[in-house]
Amino acid sequence: MSSAPPFEKVLIANRGEIAVRIMRACRELGISSVAVYSEVDRNALHVRHADEAYLCGPAVAAESYLNIDRLIEIAKESGSQAIHPGYGFLAENAGFAKRCADEGIVFIGPRPETIEEMGDKVVARRKMEDAGVPIVPGTTEKLSDEEVIKLAPQIGFPVMVKAVAGGGGKGLRLVQEERELEQAIKRARSESRASFGDDSIYLEKFVNEPRHIEIQILGDSHGNAIHLFERECSIQRRHQKVIEEAPANRMPPSLREEMGRASVAAAKAVAYEGAGTCEFLVDDKNNFYFLEMNTRIQVEHAVTEMVTNVDIVKAGIRIAAGEEIGIAQEDVGIDGWAIECRIYAEDPERDFRPSPGEILVYSPPGGPGVRHDSGVFAGFEVPVFYDPMVSKLICKGRDRAEAIARMERALREFVVKGIKTSIPFHREVMKNETFRSGHFDTSFIDTEILGKSAAPPANAEEERQVGVMLAAVAAYRRDRELAAGAQTVRDTQISRWKASGRARQMWR
Repeated sequence: MSSAPPFEKVLIANRGEIAVRIMRACRELGISSVAVYSEVDRNALHVRHADEAYLCGPAVAAESYLNIDRLIEIAKESGSQAIHPGYGFLAENAGFAKRCADEGIVFIGPRPETIEEMGDKVVARRKMEDAGVPIVPGTTEKLSDEEVIKLAPQIGFPVMVKAVAGGGGKGLRLVQEERELEQAIKRARSESRASFGDDSIYLEKFVNEPRHIEIQILGDSHGNAIHLFERECSIQRRHQKVIEEAPANRMPPSLREEMGRASVAAAKAVAYEGAGTCEFLVDDKNNFYFLEMNTRIQVEHAVTEMVTNVDIVKAGIRIAAGEEIGIAQEDVGIDGWAIECRIYAEDPERDFRPSPGEILVYSPPGGPGVRHDSGVFAGFEVPVFYDPMVSKLICKGRDRAEAIARMERALREFVVKGIKTSIPFHREVMKNETFRSGHFDTSFIDTEILGKSAAPPANAEEERQVGVMLAAVAAYRRDRELAAGAQTVRDTQISRWKASGRARQMWR
């Protein structure tokens, strides 16, 4: 593996914790990082971490983080050789990847053809079937309403009506019986059209009591492909993952080996380049079925990094520069156990409604085995325009019991005030006996958590600590207001500098 930086400068076409994570990888590789920010993200953490930062547009994502023309313009203006899309936004947009190639800019991710094939769920199912990877029984063609109504009874209820361009639980409807079909079709098409601009749908057999298991893969342009073992992603709310862990629970060595082989076969079938993920459903008899391939870095990549000691983000950057993966399958092992909690700006007591606003206190945990990937800080205003995830808390132990104990401790230490967060929900999950046993599936939150009380109130010592921090925040604000007059000239200069959107970052 070369010791020279793969690139001189990389633009990160994203925001929040993943932008910060990529910037850290770039810094370790000796690469300068370029941030883009919308008008509401002028003071965001990823802007502070970057070597350069450029305004990309208004708050609305369609006019900023999804504005391909502006992103390409910034890449050229900044002299960036490559663009890393992170996850979300344009990460799985084949048109963006192709535009980068046309403009002579390296897209840090798979080829546009791969993104396009795997983004079309029916094409992906056909590709995997041809490669010998098991798929969920169902159709491998886009269907009309009439075809859905005809084929669903043949497949057998319950069935899933799914968006061809789907992801994140959007355009997905469970149909228990035939009379529900027409309404499910209508809703799936409408949601898919609004989310992806494509209302195509297909059918899959509903897998009862499934576990959601995914395999991390790496592939390069030299024909190499390996897997980094599995992640357990069965703790989901509305088909969105909220807690992940590595390795997976109740994973026989033979099943781990078989799923790993299938994932490598899937990667080679599409000549995969970069970091990606094969997602599977595993039934109660340990049969596994291909669900989809995510052609990007995953939110939950951190748990795999913790147990394999492979930096997945750095590997993806090096692969994009034309390097080989640099490690063989036999060199990868599992060391310990890691759990990740996604911390959302949401109110668990009000059906997880978004909770935007200013963060008054932000005191994340630390200590042995604790990793905190964040995109916010005290004083940051969480906007309403983007995904409400503000950070990820990852804890590693020698085994699952120690990882859970560390997560419980870390969640108790984690103090956020000014907005509501999902921390109380995560604390409730960690103490749940079914979760602790490892015998759960994707129905866990519905059957075990929702409808039950939230986490117990903070104890007196925690309330005292919060009171002290809030008093300190109030004192800081008073001091800042008193000093405002003396800072007028400096503040004006800073405002002009930020408004330019073109100045090199000078945070100290």
